[in-house]
Amino acid sequence: MVEKRILVLICALFLVISSINGEDPYRFFTWKVTYGDIYPMGVKQQGILINGQFPGPQINCVTNDNLIISVYNYLNEPFLLSWNGLQHRRNSWQDGTYGTTCPIPPGKNFTYMLQAKDQIGSFFYFPSLGLQKAAGGYGGIKIYSRPRIPVPFPFPAGDHTVLAGDWYKKGHQRLRHILDMGRSISSPDGLVINGRGWNGYTFEVEQGKTYRFRISNVGLTTSINFRIQDHTMKLVEVEGSHTLQNTYESLDLHLGQSASVLVTANKPARDYYVVVSSRFTRRVLTTTAVLHYKNSRIGVSGPPPGGPTTQIAWSVMQARSIRWNLTASGPRPNPQGSYHYGLIKPSRMIILSNSAPWINGKQRYAVNGVSFVPGDTPLKLADYFNIGGVFSVGSIPDKSSNGNAYLATSVMHADFRSFAEIVFQNWEDSVQSWHIDGYSFFVVGMDGGQWTSASRSRYNLRDTVARSTVQVYPKAWTAIYIALDNMGMWNIRSENWVRQYLGQQFYLRVYSPTHSWRDELPIPKNALLCGRARGRHTRPL
Repeated sequence: MVEKRILVLICALFLVISSINGEDPYRFFTWKVTYGDIYPMGVKQQGILINGQFPGPQINCVTNDNLIISVYNYLNEPFLLSWNGLQHRRNSWQDGTYGTTCPIPPGKNFTYMLQAKDQIGSFFYFPSLGLQKAAGGYGGIKIYSRPRIPVPFPFPAGDHTVLAGDWYKKGHQRLRHILDMGRSISSPDGLVINGRGWNGYTFEVEQGKTYRFRISNVGLTTSINFRIQDHTMKLVEVEGSHTLQNTYESLDLHLGQSASVLVTANKPARDYYVVVSSRFTRRVLTTTAVLHYKNSRIGVSGPPPGGPTTQIAWSVMQARSIRWNLTASGPRPNPQGSYHYGLIKPSRMIILSNSAPWINGKQRYAVNGVSFVPGDTPLKLADYFNIGGVFSVGSIPDKSSNGNAYLATSVMHADFRSFAEIVFQNWEDSVQSWHIDGYSFFVVGMDGGQWTSASRSRYNLRDTVARSTVQVYPKAWTAIYIALDNMGMWNIRSENWVRQYLGQQFYLRVYSPTHSWRDELPIPKNALLCGRARGRHTRPL
């Protein structure tokens, strides 16, 4: 009876939200989050399960579907889910980072109300608090095109999700404690594919047919390379953008990135290795799954095929080869290339430099000299209720300074509907991976050394791909163009979760003084309130 009342209330809430079209279907999910025994590296660990599963349930939906996800937290700690790549148009309330959303307390539940608004493609969800991502709790998201929107390839015979990344044998609470003490958690112990180690997962195919593989790097600290023994891969999509259909023998995916490839089962019927290996690491980590041809009686044997290891130039060339398919439709029935991003002059220039300072005797990570520390109240709630002292806009500069790094709850201002150029400058020896919540952006350039205004002459202003996560190579830069057309409080972060946890992140407050529901949805009536927002009312101001 209680759950029926909750569902009725949720439906009523959606009816008053102006962005929800009555023609768009609803999909309801009930998720129970628990601890459970998992064995990803052959050693029993306490993992985070969703409905008893690791990885968690797959979300399958269509452009503009409304997703009603009721999450019950049976852990002994707060829990919060974020949705890597979903843009939450006009609705940063649902973003699921601590800067926007209160965590679900132990023994409580919260219902996310999402919409896959004007999106297609391959994404994933994950726990965003602390180091909970190291314990699992993640799963895949597939957003299919609406039936009347043409897709630039034949419908595949099957659609496989590949959630791959590094893994630690230490529990997430132990890892967090080590970082809180100012110590390093060292290198990961191995890699997993769909939560399993060596040959622990099987993808079945039928000879002569073509299959879609949606690959996401869900790891904590490591770039990976993906390949299938004796098979080539045709890249068709990255994070919601259809690409030129280049063929690759292996594909790099940096932390937080997702991509779709088509693989044709055109080899003799037997089993083949599906390989994931680490990139740019001293010790190369490798794990495998199995590509099993239906009715095959010949298993995998011998060593898996090797791949690139530390070659940066190889990875840069591959990244530059990924281009937008200008003639393909995106989520709407018009060509992706109809948005001429290269003809728009940016009104804002931001340069973001990462660093690894020691502050108060502990290792921290920073952006433009500011190492982020969470406020005592989610920033979006503090902003909405006008609670002072939680953060100040402008607490992080647009460009790096030469002063000492410091701790702050860093928030940068941005004008709604402005068009910005952002340069990620990396002076460190490791590959960086940056993600912007609420948006996709155009990766217009990347190169070694220091970015200067002369670097713009090498920008791709015609057909670069739009995505939500981008890599920056060691001692190099990456430049993006972004249309700031989504109001809210949005997390800009390192996808290296150790660096994110220790401060390499901040929030971008995309703001308009009009306070119109046309531009931003009101606070949800079921919003959890915590910190200094506890006891406030969620009725619209």
